[in-house]
Amino acid sequence: MTGIGTTLVVGATGTTGSRTTARLVAAGHRVKAAGRRAAPVPGAEPVRFDWYDTTTHDAALDGADRVYLVPPVGDMNPAAVMLPFLRRARTAGVRRAVLLSSSAIPAGAVAVGAVHRELPGLFDQWAVLRPSWFMQNFTGEHTHAAGIRRDGTIRTATGSGRVAFVDADDIAAVAVHALTDDHAPNTDLVLTGPEPLAHDDIAAILTRVGGRPVVHRGLTPQEMRDRLARVVPPDFAAMLTELDLAIARGAEDRTTDTVERVTGRPPHGFQEVVEREWGGR
Repeated sequence: MTGIGTTLVVGATGTTGSRTTARLVAAGHRVKAAGRRAAPVPGAEPVRFDWYDTTTHDAALDGADRVYLVPPVGDMNPAAVMLPFLRRARTAGVRRAVLLSSSAIPAGAVAVGAVHRELPGLFDQWAVLRPSWFMQNFTGEHTHAAGIRRDGTIRTATGSGRVAFVDADDIAAVAVHALTDDHAPNTDLVLTGPEPLAHDDIAAILTRVGGRPVVHRGLTPQEMRDRLARVVPPDFAAMLTELDLAIARGAEDRTTDTVERVTGRPPHGFQEVVEREWGGR
């Protein structure tokens, strides 16, 4: 994209949004950092944004020609709020949209898959990022990380299924290219780390790096649904459980070259990320 425009980052204080914002700012781009609270973000213009409060949308879009979209968390039908916003964005002058989705959700599938399906018809310049599961689920604020801190246990229904977990920094690096390169990807990009790992492997690496035991405890599908339903709506808990079962069946046992192809460097490995993020422990 020739010239430096203004990017609206929705979810600018979240796992990928904060990293994308920081990279855009460091590269000299103007950024509007949107969140439910207009929290200060170094180098960016804070703006209040709530998917479910349409009175916040126009001010957020004002002056933006690109947008990075993080869907509302826990909503099984995000298209109901996202598609009207995207039509509004197009009218307001946004020319490029980059959507955060998931490797487990293709175009037209459940949840954000419906937004993915419609995006190419709304914008001539677009991309859908479909990352694998985040490495930061084990080091940040995710329930896995909370369980590791609390009692050294990761609980899943994935069995021995493997996942090529991806670093959120790598997702952000690809997002910045998708937002700012002269030519938009105009496709979906499946992002993975360098190697598939089972949760037993993850527990072993965390034990080695952290210096205290971490174990993976397998749950039945019902146990997993009940556990998740304590923190997210029941239908969303059921969907997440099905994604765990898909992992058990091998759905995420793959790697792609997307991170290296887009950024020019290989993706970070899990042990590298844990050492980086647990370095002060």
